[in-house]
Amino acid sequence: FDEIKQRVLERQEQAIKEHLLLQAASGRPLVTEGRLEQPLDHFDRQNNRTYLQRYFVNEQFWKRRTGPVFLYIGGEAAISEFSVQGGHHVSMAQDHGALLVSLEHRFYGQSIPADGMETPTLRYLSSQQALADLVSFQQNITSRYELTPRNTWICFGGSYPGSLSAWLRGKFPHLVYGAVASSAPVRAQLDFTGYNKVVAKSLANPAVGGSDRCLSAVREGFSAVESALASRNVTAVSRDFSCCSAVSEPEDQRELLYSLADIAMGAVQYDQEGAPLGVAQLCRIMAGNSSGADSYTRLAQLAKAYLERTAKPCLETSHQQSVAELRDTTLRPSGVGERQWYYQTCTEFGYCEDHGCPFSRLLTLKSQTELCPLVFGLKESSLPLAVGFTNDYYGSDHPGTHRVLYVNGDIDPWHVLSVLSNATSGERAILIHGTAHCADMNPPRPSDPPALMLARKEIEAHVAAWLQSAAQE
Repeated sequence: FDEIKQRVLERQEQAIKEHLLLQAASGRPLVTEGRLEQPLDHFDRQNNRTYLQRYFVNEQFWKRRTGPVFLYIGGEAAISEFSVQGGHHVSMAQDHGALLVSLEHRFYGQSIPADGMETPTLRYLSSQQALADLVSFQQNITSRYELTPRNTWICFGGSYPGSLSAWLRGKFPHLVYGAVASSAPVRAQLDFTGYNKVVAKSLANPAVGGSDRCLSAVREGFSAVESALASRNVTAVSRDFSCCSAVSEPEDQRELLYSLADIAMGAVQYDQEGAPLGVAQLCRIMAGNSSGADSYTRLAQLAKAYLERTAKPCLETSHQQSVAELRDTTLRPSGVGERQWYYQTCTEFGYCEDHGCPFSRLLTLKSQTELCPLVFGLKESSLPLAVGFTNDYYGSDHPGTHRVLYVNGDIDPWHVLSVLSNATSGERAILIHGTAHCADMNPPRPSDPPALMLARKEIEAHVAAWLQSAAQE
């Protein structure tokens, strides 16, 4: 799944590059990259260890005297200069003369301490420390650019950074005037059964190319693979699904099923956002009329289509290798931080998907949570307590925040953990029909559905109202 996420990020950056080439005549972006020395532990003044945190600034549109500051928050992957050069927040920055700044999340990208991948040091990786980093960064930018209260701060984030955006506004309302939280799973949940319920619903949704027949074919395909494995047809299954190695052990068989489920989950979560396959493409393979193949064969065809689109030679199904990758402490200054993010799920959020619907009954909550002690030496019994603390600390999906806009797509499986109703006059929610994860944050495209176009206009109206209100205050 991290490979799918990385592909989506690369596609989004490529779209921004193409947009910048088209807009080259309008002026050169004044983007600078910097490093800010941050405390490794903001909450222990006796600990004087520090690390360098990467950030980007774009002054291209900034009206220095009164222009606002738009803060783009990084998450579980490296950021780049494109975080302040493209996207919906950049379009709004141009409209309002804003200074654009972005901050990479600690322990990801180039903001990793020298021993940051080692388990003892990972204890400094948390959302609370990340918020403290953002506060320090806000104060640094305010001082460096001689900002005044007239330079209003608005923060933006999508997915986990969407949660950080909402939490930053909630915990530090005196620093950030308003927040846009896109696809933000603000409710931590250990057994995230709702994820694949949305996946199933989306695979059956005609509005995005799904159908009841497609969903049935997916279910039947997984059931057929389970039956083949139970019948000990391991060699045939390994061949049919282009596995890198024979799935002879039970844990490797689960890895195969996880990999197949990830293809479908990625198609739903990132539908039309750059995933190797979208819902319509998946359903054409699983439920199309072009051949009389059974569901097992169609699922094998789906796996091969995924491998072709990602230029991968085979499907990785070794459980031992998956564990080894999570244990790997090599510093990687680019891409998605798989080990770091798994640590955060083990210590703060849970987010373990129950794959039973519409996939396999062999993919259980236990098969995911057992990785926490296996990789990090954490007790499984600590997970519910960690998740409970996160919800108590931030308020779960009833945070009572003010001037926070929660934006979600209804085919995005993560939307069920976000704020979906207008609980207060200052806490607003937008649910976009037929769109996926963080779709509103991307640069506008001619192919965008009308509901997405309307949602962006509503976001723009909220941001404009916040800035007008701040100016009057």
